[in-house]
Amino acid sequence: VQLQASGGGSVQFGGSLRLSCAAVGREFRYYGSGWFRQAPGKEREFVAGLTWGGPATYYTASVKGRFTISRDDNKKIVYLQMNNLKPEDTAVYYCAAARRAPESLATIPTFPYEYHTWGQGTLVTVSS
Repeated sequence: VQLQASGGGSVQFGGSLRLSCAAVGREFRYYGSGWFRQAPGKEREFVAGLTWGGPATYYTASVKGRFTISRDDNKKIVYLQMNNLKPEDTAVYYCAAARRAPESLATIPTFPYEYHTWGQGTLVTVSS
């Protein structure tokens, strides 16, 4: 399976973008999917995640209430709706898929090593 991310672009402060991550290839059997981002000079950080078998979602604190992660079960696409964007949201955004649940008690994988398949990045730039 390959993950193809799209939807990045340049917006002004307060604007919106919707990122998409489509799974292409063999049968898709993953536990969960997530979005990460990496700003210049910073480590890759978790943004949002969901499970494919249920309604669970999880967000990092800085995007809660502004970003919404969702999925299309039939098309095997994961979306990240980003509203009220801020300059600090500027980063390359990556989608990823995890084959299994975290070994911890958490429902949603939040560490990069917990994800097994990654898409290419899509750049989001927010100007003030």
